[in-house]
Amino acid sequence: MSGGLRVWQDMDKEREALQAWKERVEQELDRVVAFWMEHSHDQEHGGFFTCLGRDGQVYDDLKYVWLQGRQVWMYCRLYRKFERFRSPELLDSAKAGGEFLLRFARVAPPGKKCAFVLTRDGQPIKVQRTIFSECFYTMAMNELWRVTGEARYQNEAVEMMDQIVYWVREDPSGLGRPCLPGAPASESMAVPMMLLNLVDQLGEADEELAGTYAELGDWCAQRILQHVQRDGQAVLENVSEDGGELSGCLGRHQNPGHALEAGWFLLRHAIRKGDPELRARVIDKFLLLPFRSGWDPDHGGLFYFQDADGLCPTQLEWAMKLWWPHSEAMIAFLMGYSDSGDPTLLHLFYQVAEYTFRQFRDPEHGEWFGYLTREGKVALTIKGGPFKGEWGTARAAPQGLGCVHPSSTAGLAPKVLRAGVTGPGSDCQEPEVPAPVLLHSSG
Repeated sequence: MSGGLRVWQDMDKEREALQAWKERVEQELDRVVAFWMEHSHDQEHGGFFTCLGRDGQVYDDLKYVWLQGRQVWMYCRLYRKFERFRSPELLDSAKAGGEFLLRFARVAPPGKKCAFVLTRDGQPIKVQRTIFSECFYTMAMNELWRVTGEARYQNEAVEMMDQIVYWVREDPSGLGRPCLPGAPASESMAVPMMLLNLVDQLGEADEELAGTYAELGDWCAQRILQHVQRDGQAVLENVSEDGGELSGCLGRHQNPGHALEAGWFLLRHAIRKGDPELRARVIDKFLLLPFRSGWDPDHGGLFYFQDADGLCPTQLEWAMKLWWPHSEAMIAFLMGYSDSGDPTLLHLFYQVAEYTFRQFRDPEHGEWFGYLTREGKVALTIKGGPFKGEWGTARAAPQGLGCVHPSSTAGLAPKVLRAGVTGPGSDCQEPEVPAPVLLHSSG
């Protein structure tokens, strides 16, 4: 057999394998969306129930603002990008969720601070001293504007974005976090990650906003890159404000899922800027490095937390396998392969995808389990809770899983799209850059 023929045969096998995964993920996406459409909608008060048992039964009617915003975002994104999800029911549900957020998410309007958790009818119960409820609120409003064309949603998104940026870069006192004399001046990677994703979200197909937030995107990228420590051999979750390593458990803390998620956020940023050096660095330090240290060699799957010195982490759940780091890993490796054509990244996608679909998927009731033991056994049978909703499962499909473009060259690198294969019969158009998702930040 000639070398050229062998190459074409290998390319055909690659195409077939990716097509098979596309079909598998599309089927799973349909099952997941059906689960949440059936069980999570609160027809009386609006918004969504997210505390759902294995079979979809509501076990608590509290409403978590992170998850309200995420579900609105997901419904709008599916409606916008997939022809088969363009149903009035899905759009009406997204709008009902958005209106619930507009009425109740902010604790003391016109102030911008959002609650973390609400009662079923929207009364605030708890506030976090972070930016994440506000970030998911912003994403929800921006997507609602994109599917409805109603300017009030976009106004909400931009105003909240401005507030978030002010809290992060100017004055964090509005978050309510006290400045204690013994607390180290530290920065969690989650904050610049989240902001970089918002820059991507709001700047999509909007040259004016993309220009407005260009400097912010560069700032976020540089802050994330500061988390590569120890001569490039570790990605640390927390560093000092000036980019140095912190002492103790806080400084040694690693979160492989966050590193991988940051990796594909940075990769999108590098692609937009046309920076091949940054693209290569991101693949090496934020995809390959955290995977090699974070993958469990005995039982498979990604550890939730690690200690950079190999000491025992103090978090009780450190060795558990959670659904969302695996979703992020699938997105990251497929996106990295799309950009580089490196078959190593494609094989890592296959490795993570096989584990994920084998261990987390519930073939009986639909959706995914979120929390496994180190050995891969189901630890919690719930399908949703304070941090797990539709988002972590469903977004891996439209965000990360693309397949081979019919005219692709350079190793037949797949085009990582918001949805499936581009070309005849596709549900969506190919974007210039692989599409974004958003930070899970503790799920």
